[in-house]
Amino acid sequence: MSALPPPAQLLIDGKLAPASDGATYPILNPATGEVIGQAPDATADDVEAAIAAARRAFDETDWSTDHAFREHCLRQLHAALLEDAEAFRALTTAEVGMPSFMMGAAGFDVPVEGLKWVTDLLAGYAFEIDLGEAAPMGIRSRRTVRREAVGVVAAITPWNVPTQINLAKIGPALAAGCTVVLKPAPDTPWLACELGRLVAEHTDIPPGVFNVVSPRSNEVAAQLTSDPRVDMVSFTGSTATGRAIMAAAAPTLKKVFLELGGKSAAIALDDADVAAVAGGTAFAACIHAGQGCAITTRLVVPRDRYEEAVQVAAATMESIGIKDPADPGAICGPVISAVQRDRVESYLRLAIEEGGTFATGGSVVDQPGYWVQPTVVAGLDNSSRLAQEEIFGPVLVVIPHDGDDDAVRIANDSAFGLSGSVDSASLERATAVAARIRTGTLAVNGGVWFSPDAPFGGYKQSGIGREMGVAGFEEYLETKTLAFPA
Repeated sequence: MSALPPPAQLLIDGKLAPASDGATYPILNPATGEVIGQAPDATADDVEAAIAAARRAFDETDWSTDHAFREHCLRQLHAALLEDAEAFRALTTAEVGMPSFMMGAAGFDVPVEGLKWVTDLLAGYAFEIDLGEAAPMGIRSRRTVRREAVGVVAAITPWNVPTQINLAKIGPALAAGCTVVLKPAPDTPWLACELGRLVAEHTDIPPGVFNVVSPRSNEVAAQLTSDPRVDMVSFTGSTATGRAIMAAAAPTLKKVFLELGGKSAAIALDDADVAAVAGGTAFAACIHAGQGCAITTRLVVPRDRYEEAVQVAAATMESIGIKDPADPGAICGPVISAVQRDRVESYLRLAIEEGGTFATGGSVVDQPGYWVQPTVVAGLDNSSRLAQEEIFGPVLVVIPHDGDDDAVRIANDSAFGLSGSVDSASLERATAVAARIRTGTLAVNGGVWFSPDAPFGGYKQSGIGREMGVAGFEEYLETKTLAFPA
């Protein structure tokens, strides 16, 4: 494995430093359970200092108005990421347990491409639009609409695809002219701290514009959601935590962006190649041990093809198995932690209690690290908790449907609405079904939506707002209308 980056440090007001009291916590490799580094355990004073620095940088510098300088700085960061790519990839596999094949997608390449994409968008974006002259209430006026940065952004990110989500937040926020305090998940702080190091050592981004704090305590991190100096909270994670963040932000009426959970359905209509859909969905459910909010974890198939779909899904998962994420052939690595392994195991017990059976898998693996067998659950309907709740492990539930209307009903019978897929021999039929499904992204007959220029987000309890694309950039902008005498 390539050498890992330098030790993790906080970035506060342009300075790389340990936690103010010197405290640290261990960073574990989920494939082995071994300690690979130490993270600075940021204190309440550190978070306070980061917020103050971000507020000062927004209010007292021209960062928010100097579009050309922002473009220059973001291109420097993009170049630094490409230069640091080997160490970043190695750290992602070691800290996250992410299979190395994913570095060509969400692990590294796509988020870095996304940073360039949003920088190019900044270069040509119309921050001011002329509405022309009019005479509202008989007064001749010339009107313009101006887009301006929201202000100070608290970016709170999860552990499953850290670089993707870190850059999907800080890239648009910085491009828009905001200042940022990034708070990563305690399971994966090093990648965020490495971003901070690159900003400090390889860019001209002014002190305070970008800050990284890595407290382990939720109470310390909660300052970011309630402090009146923070104008916006951008959060990706569980729906339960999203609710708590909304509640904490309510007294100051902050803008809140939330990208939350999913329980996405992969639908095979009765004229589809059911075996191909079952195999592809089982494969997807194994990627990164199922630790992706948009992964399709409900396979919805025609009732008369149910047994075939279960058998193909099980055979696919058995052929994939579990492997060291550093292995180039690995698809399903470990889950992130002992806590997550135990959580997935509790759902496997629940599957039996609810009357389900395992076509394959069904248990955790007794070896160093945090491993779960890829699992296909059969015999449950869509009302089961296994079909309704986000598990975040390599667990696929197969559910029968009785025609297009029933498939749509099943897909929509969920608190979530993040992603999904529809397959049919008829593109017209698949598109008609897709139009009835209430999700933010949907793959039709194998199409791929994941790209920096495509908005990503969900309906219902899967979140508020969109990340990536022009819509993701504009989440970090306010709208101001100006009127002048004509």
